[in-house]
Amino acid sequence: MAGARSQVNKPHKTRFASKSSRHVHRAASLSAKGKIGKSEGSHRAAVKGARAARIQKSKSIRDQKRAALLKEKRSSVSAPRVVVLFGLSSYANVNSVKNDLLQLLSGDDGQPTSNTIASSAYRLRTTVLEAPYGDLVACMEMAKVADLMAFVVSANSLYDNGSDGLIDPTGAQCLSILRTIGLSSTCVLIRDLPQDLKSKSEAKKVSISSLSSEMPEDCKYYAADTKEELHKFMWLFKEQHLTCPHWRSQRPYIISNEVCIEPDNSGTCTLVLSGYLRAHNLSPNQLVHVTGAGDFQLRKVDILKDPFPVNERRGHNLMESEENMNQICQTLTPDPSAQEPLLVENTPDPLAGEQTWPTEAEMAEADASNKERKVKRRKLPRGTSDYQAAWIVDGIDSEEGDSDIESEEGNGMVLDEELENNNDPEKDEDAISHFTEKFNEEETGADTEMEDDEVMTREQIEAEIKKIKDTNAEDEEFPDEVDTPLDVPAKKRFAKYRGLKSFRTSPWDPKETLPQEYARIFAFDNFSRTQKHVFKTMHELDEGSTTTCAVVGSFVRIHVKNVPIDVASRVCHASKAIPVVTSGLLQHESKMSVLHFSVKKNDLYDAPIKSKEAFIFNVGFRQFMARPLFSSDNINSDKHKLERFLHPGRFSVASVYAPICFPALPLVVLKKRENEMPAVAATGSLKNVDPDRIILKRIILTGYPQRVSKLKATVKYMFHNPDDIRWFKPVDVWTKHGRHGRIKEPVGTHGYMKCVFNSGIQQHDTVCMSLYKRVFPRWPERLYDTAL
Repeated sequence: MAGARSQVNKPHKTRFASKSSRHVHRAASLSAKGKIGKSEGSHRAAVKGARAARIQKSKSIRDQKRAALLKEKRSSVSAPRVVVLFGLSSYANVNSVKNDLLQLLSGDDGQPTSNTIASSAYRLRTTVLEAPYGDLVACMEMAKVADLMAFVVSANSLYDNGSDGLIDPTGAQCLSILRTIGLSSTCVLIRDLPQDLKSKSEAKKVSISSLSSEMPEDCKYYAADTKEELHKFMWLFKEQHLTCPHWRSQRPYIISNEVCIEPDNSGTCTLVLSGYLRAHNLSPNQLVHVTGAGDFQLRKVDILKDPFPVNERRGHNLMESEENMNQICQTLTPDPSAQEPLLVENTPDPLAGEQTWPTEAEMAEADASNKERKVKRRKLPRGTSDYQAAWIVDGIDSEEGDSDIESEEGNGMVLDEELENNNDPEKDEDAISHFTEKFNEEETGADTEMEDDEVMTREQIEAEIKKIKDTNAEDEEFPDEVDTPLDVPAKKRFAKYRGLKSFRTSPWDPKETLPQEYARIFAFDNFSRTQKHVFKTMHELDEGSTTTCAVVGSFVRIHVKNVPIDVASRVCHASKAIPVVTSGLLQHESKMSVLHFSVKKNDLYDAPIKSKEAFIFNVGFRQFMARPLFSSDNINSDKHKLERFLHPGRFSVASVYAPICFPALPLVVLKKRENEMPAVAATGSLKNVDPDRIILKRIILTGYPQRVSKLKATVKYMFHNPDDIRWFKPVDVWTKHGRHGRIKEPVGTHGYMKCVFNSGIQQHDTVCMSLYKRVFPRWPERLYDTAL
């Protein structure tokens, strides 16, 4: 037992002391010694000041969000909340849910006559829409404007052996498209639950368990059979803070309650749409986009009396509501000096690239310079500098000089290797004679083979090439192989192509040899800076005077001018099935440019998607026709390889001529089908707007070794005449087995050539040459021909 005089050891210092305790200990020791400096104290003060600044900044951001939320709740002018009902299976009776909700909101006022109801009991205005089951396009358009996506399921599908469950394949496809567009706040309404409490609770738990993997984490689940259950849902819906996709909150938009046409005398008409203004204020000087119709200017904007006020007295009738809708409170007209012009394409100048006629002074100066040139021009080899040209004798013919120089260089390389090993002059002469005999034998053998090939006809050569290609078929690995034509010179057939030393690092001027369509588009010096300026302008419009623009939440009637009559008729017909959305355009968003989208092929779309094929692009609120050009996305290079088809399972970049849009925006690519609904071909998002993106089409010319000797090989069937070989001589060659080399010289008159490689080449290998050409998207024939 330990007594009062037991030993007490000093406790060991721990290695895991906290950083703050070490700082305190160090500061205490330094202060005790009087060695604490100003830098130590100032550093601690700076750390404390930075932390306080971060805390204050986060508190300020939190207060701003809270104030904005309270302002939204207390605002007397706000648009009705849009609830869109989606059926996830054929068992779900969406129409009955819609009728029950409208009946609950209308109270004792009788049968509802409109989809928008101002409920005095809930002090809430709500618009209830039903998405038609199986119509992907209609569901997609309604999801763009939904404040709450209410998915309706039936519990009966859990007990039916013939069903696919709560979500059938059509519902699953619709749900995947809605995720691409961007989900607003979501909930699930479960119908047809059992009557007894125990079975009802179990069925609800099973439904939630089967749906939780497909729905967002914050999704709410409600039973929706009785009036009390719907009443509980509406109270929670009233207090819920709704979220929407970021892209939708960047532009003002109107969900049309009524669409009509006012004909003009000029062959066009004025399209009149009325509805609540959402997201941002709308100026009459802005351009607007009518979904499926195009971009237009506004004639005027009428601000009407709210037809669905929350504090509406009981006993009102439909006539009073119509009078309120037609009662104009304020009319806004555009300012001609400030109205944004409807500019779609740039006006090209046909004389921009023409050479002007020289003046007399320039002609005199040219004559004087020509007289001073007394030295005759000589034809020099390609790549010869001025310094090298001074050493070339004038009397030598260019072609003979080139051949002599090449032969001397080739013989010199071999003779130097022989002289290094043998210094005896007699042995040198023997080596030279031996090499000459061997070289002559090779040339004689090659010439003999050329003579044999001269007898072959064109059909025989094509048959032999086809036979060789069949034995070396690797089309999946090398899909860019092309054949050199026999009747057209290769330098003429592939005149637009060029070789690259390195695909990643070799330069390519983005302004070189642009097509004629590039004179019709617009480009930005700094796209990101322009985007910031445009959104700043929109923010200033929201904070500006209410006398020059329509305030968000007000009920407006917009008059869209100069709309073609056939387009306006199509919009009126479409408004009977789904509401027509009119969105305000930001600055520059009506102008054409080159847009690039990151896309991925839809797993349920089986048909091949070919480059430059016509598709319908749904980008945010816009729909337009486009012919995309697919390419790879190389992060480490400014050049991108063309893809002839959109490959499934991976992302590619689709480049199109289209109106300018500011990211981020979702993309859904539709393909028209005869007598059927359009199919969803691909999905993605807007990447950027950049006309200088370089897309290169690659072709591979192939040849086959005829005779192989270590690092050298005689290659045939890549070209068919010596002039083509000399033309493409600067381009490097490679083989499918990983060898790299160059063309040394042509052999004979039928396109045979000698090549030198960096390693030994095999007889069954294939020699390839890569050539590149810049390609561009195809201009759409009609931009807004999107009748669905």
